[in-house]
Amino acid sequence: MASEKILESKKEIVNQITDRIKGSCAGVFVDYSGINVADDTQLRRELRAAGVEYTVVKNTLTKFALKNVGYDALDVHMEGTTALATSVDDVISPAKILCKFAKTHENFKIKAGYCEGEILDENGVKALAAVPSKEQSLVNLMYVLQSSTRNLAVVLNQYVEKCSEPQEA
Repeated sequence: MASEKILESKKEIVNQITDRIKGSCAGVFVDYSGINVADDTQLRRELRAAGVEYTVVKNTLTKFALKNVGYDALDVHMEGTTALATSVDDVISPAKILCKFAKTHENFKIKAGYCEGEILDENGVKALAAVPSKEQSLVNLMYVLQSSTRNLAVVLNQYVEKCSEPQEA
């Protein structure tokens, strides 16, 4: 029976989407309608370089996967053309790259997302995108640590110089 094969195929796709969502720390759903092939290719290249998996998903099958994961609240966003970007180890990259792309492509819309078990609406995804990346946070931390250490060294050096000055009687 052809319908039996089709049903099994769809169940397998639902299981793949479920596993993908479960295995990711963050994901963003977008409406990709209206972008051309060149822009889509460039977006996919940038996402791939950041370790983000990006694919077009079927809304009905994705709804089943969302139910399996416990993200039923995202069902309302499963309309129109939908793509899903997920990351296994970087919670910020999918949101940051897709929000930057959406700013320059008016038809490309952020629908919703999730981050470490929390469901995010469009504004939540945009807020996540505004958070500095892991690398930028490390740079900021190193600057603060280096600055504090440098200031401590200057103060200690001034103290040593003051103590080594000859005392006047």
